Formats: sequence, structure tokens, C-alpha cells
Amino acid sequence: MESLRIITEEHQNLWRIATTLDLVADEIDAGGKVEVPFFASVFDYIEQFMDRSHHAKEDDFLFRLLRERSTEAATVLDRLQAEHKNGPELLRDLRAKLGATAGGGENNAAFTAALRNYTQGIKGHIRSEEKDAMPLAREVLTADDWSEIDKAFLDNDDPLFGGKAKAEFRELFHRIASLAPESIGLGAHSAGSLQPGAARAGGDVLLSVKGMESCYGRIKALKGIDLEVRQGELVALVGANGAGKTTFLRTLSGVQPMSAGKIMFNGEDISKLRADLRMRRGICQSPEGRQVFGPLSIEDNLRLGAYTQPKQQVTEDMEKVFSMFPILKEKRALPAGTLSGGQQQMLAIGRALMGRPKMLLLDEPSMGLAPLLVEEVFNVVKTLKAQGMTIFLVEQNAFAALAIADRGYVLETGNITLTGTGQELISNEQVRAAYLGM
Repeated sequence: MESLRIITEEHQNLWRIATTLDLVADEIDAGGKVEVPFFASVFDYIEQFMDRSHHAKEDDFLFRLLRERSTEAATVLDRLQAEHKNGPELLRDLRAKLGATAGGGENNAAFTAALRNYTQGIKGHIRSEEKDAMPLAREVLTADDWSEIDKAFLDNDDPLFGGKAKAEFRELFHRIASLAPESIGLGAHSAGSLQPGAARAGGDVLLSVKGMESCYGRIKALKGIDLEVRQGELVALVGANGAGKTTFLRTLSGVQPMSAGKIMFNGEDISKLRADLRMRRGICQSPEGRQVFGPLSIEDNLRLGAYTQPKQQVTEDMEKVFSMFPILKEKRALPAGTLSGGQQQMLAIGRALMGRPKMLLLDEPSMGLAPLLVEEVFNVVKTLKAQGMTIFLVEQNAFAALAIADRGYVLETGNITLTGTGQELISNEQVRAAYLGM
């Protein structure tokens, strides 16, 4: 039933889009400007992602087999597939009303009214699929049916379902998050590119931690941590508040003393190295809470991230960061403290990238962000992984972290209690009950 997991993840993306559109409609009704490039990017995403891919694969595989297996399916599927068929026409009507907003006034009101009707339709459609169609599918479809459906949904060579298509959808979503109003997105005037590359993972062991312990006074926060990260992997560390996740990263970076254990990085014992020397070895961190240097300009924050790097490469690396996050280029001379939370998070990630990390440490990168930007953060992380970067991700949003991780570790009160691939941990009943709310 891997296909149902994929469909649910896509539903979550579409729900975020619908919620975002409702919020922007409220801003327009309150006198805000109609940002045409933003809406154009949303409609492009919906057209490519929902109308040409999401609906098509449901119709061709899941719904087709449901009709064959159940006489009850028609009652639900006739309505759902009629909505699939009508989607492109509704979108054309929205594009037309968007074009008319140049006149303002009543045209804006007509556009926001149509927009709300459309988002209500999306949400109602998702609810019906989740509450009616998917439970019926779990009940009546056979193992052979699921094998056929899952094979299609996971086919990496298929233009609709494969890696290339997923990279294109990430680019489309990146445009939305970049161009969305600052209250819910990044608020840039241009979108830039995530520049996805070829995925590669599972190389030699880059980081090996054995028996790591760390204390705050008499309190032992880490109680003998063992873990490893291979080159090109994305490894997630998940756990509740107070489990010791940030303490582990601080100890790994060298800013928190280690009372016992050993850290091997890139074949070298770094257990006794100072934090700055570990950074020079290639361990670069985007810390919890962003921790940008507020009075300094955005450009100076990025230059500080490249402090240990040769000066001749700094300009080129900065342009790469600007190409991913155009809002940083647009505001490069402003104090970092004037940025929104989402903009500061992109700056914190960009600052870490300026150090050309061999391993990138991300500490709670989605904390406190609007839903659209939570998805965008993980969008960026997936792209960096696709480019071959080794990433260690600490995140309280366990489902989102494990969904993109090659492997994961579960930390509870200073102890590693579970480990496995990201999907194994998502499927683990103990993890689902404790961290995923399932």
C-alpha cells in the first residue's frame, strides 16, 4: 500500500496550497495587492501536479481497480472522477479572473470569491478520498492489485511518477514558496532555482559516534550514543522535546563538552578537537532558532559562514545561495534581524552552505514556520541530498523527517531506542504511536 502513502503526502501538499490561497484571499479582501506572479506559479503547480499527474495516476490505477473489485465504489468514484475531469476548466476560469484583477475593485472580489470556492472544492475532494475511497481500497483490493498500483506509483522511469517529475514538482513548489507574500512565504520578486542533481548515497562511513556521553552538571543528557552516517546519506534523528537531540548536535559540533565516547569524522578522531577546528574539517551547522547575526547584513552573515574558505570562491558560492533564495539577494544589504522567520531560516541554511560542508547539520529547521515554508524547507533538504550532500537532520516533525531520510534514529531521554530506514521507522507501530500521532 505504498501508493496510499504517496497519495496522502500529495494530499498534504495540496492542502497546504489550498490553505495558503485562503490566507492570501483574506489579505486581498483587506486591501492587499494581487500578486499575479505568485498566483500564476500556484496555478502552474496545480495544473502540472494535480490535474496532469495526481488525478491521472489515481484514475488509471487505484480507481480503475476499485471499480473492478467493488460495486459500492461507483457511488464514491463517479463524483470524485467528475471533479477530476472538471478541474482544468475551473483552473482556466481562475486564470481568467486573475487576468481581470488589473482593474481592481469588484474584479478583485470576484477573484477571491472564486478562489475560495476552488479551495473548498480541493479540501472537500481530499476529505472524500481519505475518508471514503482509501478505506474502501484497503478493504477490497487484493495483494496483486496493490502490487500493480505500487509498481506504477514507484516507477522511476515513468515520466509522471519518476524522479525527474518529482524534481520538476519541487521546482514548481519552490516558486510558490519564494513568491508567496511574506506573511506566509518568502516574499521574493523572483523564484530562483533549486538546481536538483543526480541522487547518490550509501558511500563510505563519514561519521562514526561510539559511546557518546554528555552532562549538564550532574545530569547525564546523553547516555552512550552510537550512530553512523555514510557519505551522501540523509540521516534523521527524531524524538520528543528534551530527548537530547540538540545536545547531541552541540556535542558533535564541539560547543558542548563530551564526557565519554569517541567521534570519528572522515577517518580522523575529532573527539578532542575544538569546535572551530571541527568546522574547518567540514562539519557545518544550521542551528535551532536560526541564530543569525541580527545587526549584520545578510551578505555579511553569508561571508561569516565562509570565514574558513579561500576568498576567491566566496563570491561564486554566495551567488549559488542567492540562486536558491532570491529574497536574500534582494535584501542582501539589510540587517538580518529585519527578515521574517522563514527568510532567516533560509539565511541560516545558506550560511552553513557557505562553509562547503562535508556534512551539513540541520537542527529543527522547520520550527515555527508557516505550513508553506515547512514544506519548502524539506523541499530544499531533498534537493541538497539529490546533489550528493551528506545531511544529518534533527527534527521534531518526525513524519516529515523520516519520509525523506535514508535512515533514522529515535532518541529517548539520552538513549537511542530504535534505528532503521526512514520508511521502516514510519511503519513501526511504536514510532507511529509516540511521534506520528497514528
